[in-house]
Amino acid sequence: MRKRLIRLRLLGYLAVIVCMCVACTSSRKVLYLQDVKPMVKQQIDEAYEVKIHKDDMLAIMINSKNPELALPFNMPLVSYQVGYQSSYNQRILGYLVDSDGCIDFPIFGRLHVAGMTRKELTKYIKQRLVEEDYIKDPVVTVQFLNFKISVIGEVNRPGSFDINSDRITLLEAISKAGDLTIFGRRDRVAVIREVDGERTIVYHDLRSSDIFQSPYYYLQQNDIVYVEPNRTKAAQSRINQNNTVGVWTSVISVLTSIVTLILVAK
Repeated sequence: MRKRLIRLRLLGYLAVIVCMCVACTSSRKVLYLQDVKPMVKQQIDEAYEVKIHKDDMLAIMINSKNPELALPFNMPLVSYQVGYQSSYNQRILGYLVDSDGCIDFPIFGRLHVAGMTRKELTKYIKQRLVEEDYIKDPVVTVQFLNFKISVIGEVNRPGSFDINSDRITLLEAISKAGDLTIFGRRDRVAVIREVDGERTIVYHDLRSSDIFQSPYYYLQQNDIVYVEPNRTKAAQSRINQNNTVGVWTSVISVLTSIVTLILVAK
């Protein structure tokens, strides 16, 4: 009887050790930025301004002390009904960047804007307004009307997200999607980007600080972030949940029977 108790205790200790090893291994798989050294300053790449692409929708607003001078350069406001309610909202019409990278702007005609940043386009329009003596004190505002990114795969809230600023990082996009699920691979997070008719897919390892050096760390409009599932999730897609529970129940039952027979035999 004493020997059996000793064997049971040893089996219990062995199970605890195995569980601890598995837990340590699992934590290394899910922790972000494992190689970052605390309190070590890193240089931040400031060249993250979003550039204007084909199919972008731009809102360009001109203001002046004399509103009549700015009026010919501004698109009209349009009203639209919100759902089935009687209330109406207003929005400004935008300029669509065509396949040649141009927009049709009042008075100035066709302007090639693809490749510019918002700041560069603002400066260009303001300069022309002053130099061509249309407005001496113009205030020019340029905004993206369709800046969005999509996050799909093993995240808690997949979907498309509208971005109000020119700056969003890969980590911020994942945060908007509610972070990765426990089944998401931290070492296989893809950013899919289409520029000038070419599609590029770049994978990132969130466990490494190397993501800060990636040219895809700062996302651009219409980027897609895809988080791959791990092996456990992939296996679950091949076996439904009820069958999985039944398989594991059978395995545990068989192992229990084997251990009991060994103890009784000795």
